Amino acid sequence: MATQSSLRSDSMELLMAYKQNPSVALRNRLVRLNAGLVRKIAHQICHKCSEPYEDLEQIGYLGLIRAIERFNPGQGCAFSSFAVPYIRGEMLHFLRDRGNSVKVPRRLQDLDKEGQRVRTELTKLLGRTPEDNEIAGRLGVSACEWREVKLAMRNRMPLSLDATISHQTDSPMTLGETLPDMHYQTLQKLEEDRQQLQRALNQLEEKTRAAIEFVFFSDLSRKEVAERIGVSPMTVTRRIHRGLEQMLTFLQPQTLQTDP
Repeated sequence: MATQSSLRSDSMELLMAYKQNPSVALRNRLVRLNAGLVRKIAHQICHKCSEPYEDLEQIGYLGLIRAIERFNPGQGCAFSSFAVPYIRGEMLHFLRDRGNSVKVPRRLQDLDKEGQRVRTELTKLLGRTPEDNEIAGRLGVSACEWREVKLAMRNRMPLSLDATISHQTDSPMTLGETLPDMHYQTLQKLEEDRQQLQRALNQLEEKTRAAIEFVFFSDLSRKEVAERIGVSPMTVTRRIHRGLEQMLTFLQPQTLQTDP
């Protein structure tokens, strides 16, 4: 237990140092220090898919690095809680890209498999690559239908997001860089907002924080909250109103500092 506490302390010190003066050496130390978090998530996801554990682990490190780059120690939250959505998100993003986006009917899959066998036989027999109509004739389908089978199988796998679409020497661009994952970005933004709200909530006086949590998180009435924390319903209302104003102050420090 003491070892885990020491590791968390070392990690936070390095994160604070990295925030003040980023360097590759510090970032690599942070990656090694938090590698166990990546391995844990990789093991969890590995049991739910067919992808190798090693691939998921490598992808997870990209998420860890992104979390290190964006983490702000001043927010008052644990780095592990902040990093998990980034690590898991990278792995799930990888799995989504690996999946087939087009489901080909079984009949077309069978025709394609049989067509490949016929192509090999005709190539040996004719001494050349057979035409579509020759393959179609052996399969007992029209040339048009055979071409549809080939097109369906060709479109079965999505275009790789790593495919280069700009070949400029100084700044090559991949397809993935032009297609932002809005869902993934939204989840990251929501997690960051949640961390910010939790930080602000933690700075409130105990009974004020309890009142807000009971009303907004547990959906209790003012009367029920009053009984739980030992004050009147009117006091609960006042505490909630004052607490929300304080949270806004905590969440908007820069704006308030610039006000005249």
